[in-house]
Amino acid sequence: MEEVVIIGAGPTGLMLACELRLAGVRTTVLEKRAEPGDLPKANGLGGQIIQLLDHRGLLERFSAGSPFAGRAPGFPFGSVPLKFAELGGESPLQLLMIQQPRLERLLRERAAELGAEISWDHRLRTLAQDDEGVTLEGDGFRLQARYVVGCDGGHSPVREQAGIGFPGTTDDEVLRLGHFAAPDARIFDTPQVNGLQQGWNHTPNGRLLLTSLQSGVHIVGVREKGTAPATAVTLAEFEAAVRRVIGVDLPLGEPIWLSSTVSQARVADRYREGRVFLAGDAAHLFPAGGSALNVGLMDTANLAWKLAAHLHGQAPPGLLDTYESERRPVAVHTLRHTRAQAVLERLTGEDGAALRDLLAELFAFDQPLSRLGEMLQGSDIRYGTLPQGSDIRYGAAPHPLTGRFAPDLALTTTEGPTRVAELMRPAGWVLLNLGPSELGNLVGDDRLHVVAAHCPDPPADVLLIRPDGYVAWAGTDGLPEAMTTWLTPQPA
Repeated sequence: MEEVVIIGAGPTGLMLACELRLAGVRTTVLEKRAEPGDLPKANGLGGQIIQLLDHRGLLERFSAGSPFAGRAPGFPFGSVPLKFAELGGESPLQLLMIQQPRLERLLRERAAELGAEISWDHRLRTLAQDDEGVTLEGDGFRLQARYVVGCDGGHSPVREQAGIGFPGTTDDEVLRLGHFAAPDARIFDTPQVNGLQQGWNHTPNGRLLLTSLQSGVHIVGVREKGTAPATAVTLAEFEAAVRRVIGVDLPLGEPIWLSSTVSQARVADRYREGRVFLAGDAAHLFPAGGSALNVGLMDTANLAWKLAAHLHGQAPPGLLDTYESERRPVAVHTLRHTRAQAVLERLTGEDGAALRDLLAELFAFDQPLSRLGEMLQGSDIRYGTLPQGSDIRYGAAPHPLTGRFAPDLALTTTEGPTRVAELMRPAGWVLLNLGPSELGNLVGDDRLHVVAAHCPDPPADVLLIRPDGYVAWAGTDGLPEAMTTWLTPQPA
């Protein structure tokens, strides 16, 4: 019997496979496609996933050759620009431009290095579970696993087979998106062509996107009322949509790929049904804003260490339930601000222009600008006191760092300089002693990397950092209770 089977070899499934293998869990990924895809459905990562890649020692590898990697000087909130460069300090939002085919390739390579198995052309047909495990059947295969995770997208068969609801709404507009090889870059060489600007252009008939992420390749998007075509988008159909929206033809160039989608706004009503879990687009769909990969990939870091602890017999009661109680509120929170962004993109005419102008004026102030940047980054997330029914608690008056992603402190140890991200490479628990406390009695727990270090202005005497990078406990008092709360004592 397999320990964990992941359905879906997209970025979320592959990242989960990497995280599970780091935690010592036997992992198999099943993918319905016959081979890896080459469509750049996403063009980059933004948010705390970049910090997590740094924790895993992957950031340099993933950012090599990227047209942009670092703190974003600006970013759109819907169709309103956020000018982070005007903040006094660092931009709150991190970006890494990497197209999805390359992202998936690098994650596949990493998963293979760690020993995960990926099986292509394995389409799931049925799923059944009992007290012992889950039975998966498909075209030419039958597998049993202790746990299954659906990372199989918005139309998730895993979610449907598990009977998990997916409430929400479907947009009444269709987005046609294309990448075009266009050596003639005149669309972008002049401030205006046919009255169009780079970015989104609003017309009475819809919206047109013009942008570019690499030399010689244009990205063009067309939004208009309607439903997604039943067949693949053709160049003639794409050109006709452009003509309907702006009233003229554009020199698009040779198509590299074309696609069509209809945005949805949904969050699964639960993230777990027995031995079946959901992550990524199978658990949530956002209508705008580019947050899907950040939220989905961070789902995997949260789930993996908890599932591993349970499989290894080292999980306190209720630990697996905290995956949903921590991550589902993040999706609900993200859905709220991406819905707002979708409305800003959709509004046309004088009403839309007035709202965008007013918000642009408000967003020029540091406080709302910083707040929105933190929201897009995901750094406003703080895991807090959990619902009744879980045995995991953060305490009545936790330290301000508790429940937040650990700051990447510059540290000095007896072995030399380091930082928090470097301590997190093995994806294990870290007990970071920054004060005078004696922690020698905890060194015997081999799940815990105890580090004594110095740093300027330490935020707390001691930090107990979870494998996913979040602070489970911080402060000076209550460490023994925190240890027994989060880490079941090892058998003698």
